[in-house]
Amino acid sequence: MPAPPFEPFAAPGVRGFLHPPERASGSGLVLTHGAGSDCRSALLVAVAGTFSAAGLVVLRCDLPFRQRRASGPPAPAGAAEDRAGLSVAVAALRHFAPDRVFLGGHSYGGRQASVLAAEAPETAAGLLLLSYPLHPPGKPEQLRTAHFPRLRTPTLFVHGTADPFASIEELEAAAAAIPAPTRIVPVAAARHDLKGGRFDLSALVAALLGPR
Repeated sequence: MPAPPFEPFAAPGVRGFLHPPERASGSGLVLTHGAGSDCRSALLVAVAGTFSAAGLVVLRCDLPFRQRRASGPPAPAGAAEDRAGLSVAVAALRHFAPDRVFLGGHSYGGRQASVLAAEAPETAAGLLLLSYPLHPPGKPEQLRTAHFPRLRTPTLFVHGTADPFASIEELEAAAAAIPAPTRIVPVAAARHDLKGGRFDLSALVAALLGPR
């Protein structure tokens, strides 16, 4: 089956690609990238195609730091601006998805999505966090979880068992601090880029949307 089509999307503060579904469900998903990538990554394209085929309108977008320059990591001082950019992207997608908007991202993008949801719970109906960077590799004491106790948005983690940014056990222990419903989908042998392992993308749709 061919992948659903997508098209460039631009609005004030937003740059990316829109995946319009053949049969819209009224729900949408904003997806963003990690620190070393952009919204054209193969992982985001695959996830967006799967959710679009299931009836969601999906917006893959570049964070503000990536809109400013084509390569290089984000600066810590720019994290708040990146979260503001995600808020703008969510607002833009609501014009196409009047029912519910979900928010997701890979690595750094997922981290900023989760912080944004903790700061503004009304932002998203649920979170899809691909390879959440729980701590820097080899530094398990430097946890990026200060906002977890304030996170009241249902959260779905998708995480490789070979990811150096957190073991499944570390992620399970950290996720226990989140008061909202959480679920962790382990991907056997997958690394931080989620390569090296296999998982059913279509199963993530039902896991994220949950019962109506």
